[in-house]
Amino acid sequence: MLDSRAKARFWNHRGAKIGAALTLALIGFALFGPWVAGHDPYASDFTHGYSSATGFPVAPSRDFLLGTDRLFRDQLARLALGARISLTIAFAATVISTLLGGAVGIVAGYYEGSPGMRVPWPCLAALAGAVALAISKGTWGPPLAVLGFGALGGLVGTLAERRGIPWLARGPRVNIDVLLMRLVDVGLCFPFLLLVMAIGAALERTTLTSVLLVLGLTGWLSAARLFRAKTMQIRSFAYVEASRALGQSTPRILLRHVLPNVAGTFIVIATLATAQMILAESALSYLGVGLAPPMPTWGRMLFEGQDVYAAAPWLVLAPAAAILTAVLGFNLLGEGLRDALDPRQD
Repeated sequence: MLDSRAKARFWNHRGAKIGAALTLALIGFALFGPWVAGHDPYASDFTHGYSSATGFPVAPSRDFLLGTDRLFRDQLARLALGARISLTIAFAATVISTLLGGAVGIVAGYYEGSPGMRVPWPCLAALAGAVALAISKGTWGPPLAVLGFGALGGLVGTLAERRGIPWLARGPRVNIDVLLMRLVDVGLCFPFLLLVMAIGAALERTTLTSVLLVLGLTGWLSAARLFRAKTMQIRSFAYVEASRALGQSTPRILLRHVLPNVAGTFIVIATLATAQMILAESALSYLGVGLAPPMPTWGRMLFEGQDVYAAAPWLVLAPAAAILTAVLGFNLLGEGLRDALDPRQD
């Protein structure tokens, strides 16, 4: 993905090398940390994990390299398992948000300034059915709403065509760019973490899948704006205008000319978004709307250790250091990739 000049710029970037080292160390810790710890992250050790002299969990020692938590479980094993959980959620949510933001941004940027396109009535009917599906709480309501709106849209289009009203049969003209960007503007009105916490609190039961879906489906808004700006820049290139003048289809232009040129933007945005997802997942867990105990998460470990930080500071320092290392590593790596992929750096 990186040419020789981009690779040289990357390895000459001090922050990029530090970010890459921190990221690789974090991934290695998530993969091999539980094996190094040698303890069950869910098992309480009341014999060796409890300090009878102080009445608190034992401090870091040879048996427990990072000490034990308030339930006398190995802190290192739980921290390593928490790294696996955080990275799994962050990577999956980043893929969802980047792909969704990229799709919306590329389409919006390509159609920016166009007079709009006709949206058939069945599509509008399906959209209305989707809205009904989202707000309905009944068992039979959503399917009936989809079928009803679809039938109504098809009936209106058929009658309009027979009556000689082509504009009604074809549906209204919609400016795709304006529609998508107004949707993004509405979403950006809500702070990201506040929106994530509200959705997380509304879920009756949070699972690994639900958390990563919430993060992925709410984190694409800013990415969409960046992809739109990049696509508008690429669309003005001479070879893209020549392809459009030669009559190439829009999907072909997007696949052959636009997507290869936004690949670097995909990489940079995905790397920076990973840090944001790790921080958001930790915030959800800290506030009690993330994954439920006993599953170890960094935010939950930070919350559980804050009440005894004076007597057992390792319970706060260990998850705080893990969160700081992860966010710093991915941010530095993303900034390094951004500078390496920028041709103006030559």
